[in-house]
Amino acid sequence: MKQRAAFIILFIIFLLNNLILSGQKQKPKNESWYDEKLIHFGFSLGFNAMDFNITPSQRYYQINGLYPEVSVLNPGINIQIITDLRPANHFDIRFLPGVSFGQRVIMFYKNGVLVNDQQKLESSFLEFPLLLKYKGDRLNNVRPYVIGGFNFRYDLAGKKEFDDAKPIYIRIKRPDLYYEMGAGLDFYLTYFKLSVELKMSNGLGDVLVKEAAPGHPEYYNAIEKIKSQIWVLAFHFE
Repeated sequence: MKQRAAFIILFIIFLLNNLILSGQKQKPKNESWYDEKLIHFGFSLGFNAMDFNITPSQRYYQINGLYPEVSVLNPGINIQIITDLRPANHFDIRFLPGVSFGQRVIMFYKNGVLVNDQQKLESSFLEFPLLLKYKGDRLNNVRPYVIGGFNFRYDLAGKKEFDDAKPIYIRIKRPDLYYEMGAGLDFYLTYFKLSVELKMSNGLGDVLVKEAAPGHPEYYNAIEKIKSQIWVLAFHFE
């Protein structure tokens, strides 16, 4: 349901962008020499909300009544370098290596009641997205676009072993491949281009490390699999 809602939101955003642009009057255009180059560069700053799509263990729930869920999303940050290749007028191939920081808190409910135990899993990603950007027609100094592709992330904060000093009893795999899709607007300013982009990123693999923590197996046993999901609001400067 989360993924279906995300697709609908992105489609509505892109549709509204086109409706807004179609109603604008023609104005003088700012020069966009950087946009006509075969290759150009930039940087990106953004905010993220990291989430998990958790599949609970129904068997363990029937026995123990323990149910895991991420109920609150915490903000994080993204920093990226932009390399943009323009093979055609309406298409760009974009490579945006960078870093992102965030966290996810898994809450546990026992027979429908929230228990005090929480698992706060922090992430520090190295990420290497390769994306295809399709741009609509420019009107005045605004241009809508949609974007999609794949992103390989490696979590530097992933734990190789459990730490007895910290009450974290779930471990997450470090590497994962994500598919990404989103929409945005290019704003052509006097000296540079500012893009505002909303993007959804879904992990393809199960990132749960298949090992229970010594003395605390209930946290691992309550989860069948975990897939990662990240929402990103980015501001690109090119």
